[in-house]
Amino acid sequence: MGKNAMPSHHGPEDKSKKEFPNETLKILCERGSLRNFSEREITDDTLNLILEAGVRAPTGGNLQPYSIIKIQKKKTKKKFAELCGQNFIEKAPVDLIFCIDWHRLKKWAELEVAPFTATSSFRHFWISFQDTIIAAQSIVVAADALGLGSVYVGTIADIIPEARELLKLPEGVFPVVLLCIGYPASSKPLPRKKLGIETIVHSEKYHDKKDRELLKVFSEKYSELKIPITKERLKRIYEVCVDVHGREFAKKCIEKIKQNGYINAVQRYFGLHYVANKMPENNEEYLKLMEEAGFNWFKKFETKNE
Repeated sequence: MGKNAMPSHHGPEDKSKKEFPNETLKILCERGSLRNFSEREITDDTLNLILEAGVRAPTGGNLQPYSIIKIQKKKTKKKFAELCGQNFIEKAPVDLIFCIDWHRLKKWAELEVAPFTATSSFRHFWISFQDTIIAAQSIVVAADALGLGSVYVGTIADIIPEARELLKLPEGVFPVVLLCIGYPASSKPLPRKKLGIETIVHSEKYHDKKDRELLKVFSEKYSELKIPITKERLKRIYEVCVDVHGREFAKKCIEKIKQNGYINAVQRYFGLHYVANKMPENNEEYLKLMEEAGFNWFKKFETKNE
């Protein structure tokens, strides 16, 4: 890596060696996102075992309000790789797109003459989003258990209209996340450093860490993530800070960077990567896209009763 190269925003690798009482815990704690896939194909039997773990995942009311679109054709994988800007999507033997799906349940309700308002209920949105992600994570664990690896791709959120068209999603079906699975081309990737139990888990009620303690745990997690200063990066961060918090804050941020002699992890995250002035820009557009897909979760529900 060059002198001013940008290190991965995923954070440093966790190279520590730990002992686990069984293979399941080892898989859960040592998983790393795989982006370098081999050309080895996944057999139908293996893929079906992995998918079975997804469809058997826990879901609210056992309604299973999700669908999984399996992508194996090279042409389709290449298209998604181009749209998402991630080359490994094309190289993975299988891409899975997880979608909230109330179309199937609405159709069932219509066929059996039952009332249905799930596409207008925030609570149903909340639960179905959780159910969809739980199914995806069950598949991630199953893949690792069989010697494969995987990586989540969240940028499908930026191509929702294109994804709906490519996948021919009917009204009531909405893409949530893309998952690439396959065998590693070399050794499996190491996990990334994480905040520990003492930071993430709270006993009985939320406990806010003192400033010094909080800075310490983040410093330990991102000890190796110090971004070299360049004129372009300083200019970008300054512009983001001005947009979000004003010029005085922007000056304070730049002073902090120069004082440290590097751009720290959180400045990089929200100043250069998940840029704070751009991330909220499309809020209304996402709501519009959901409405176009047949969902009115965030609107007042009007009954037919007069």
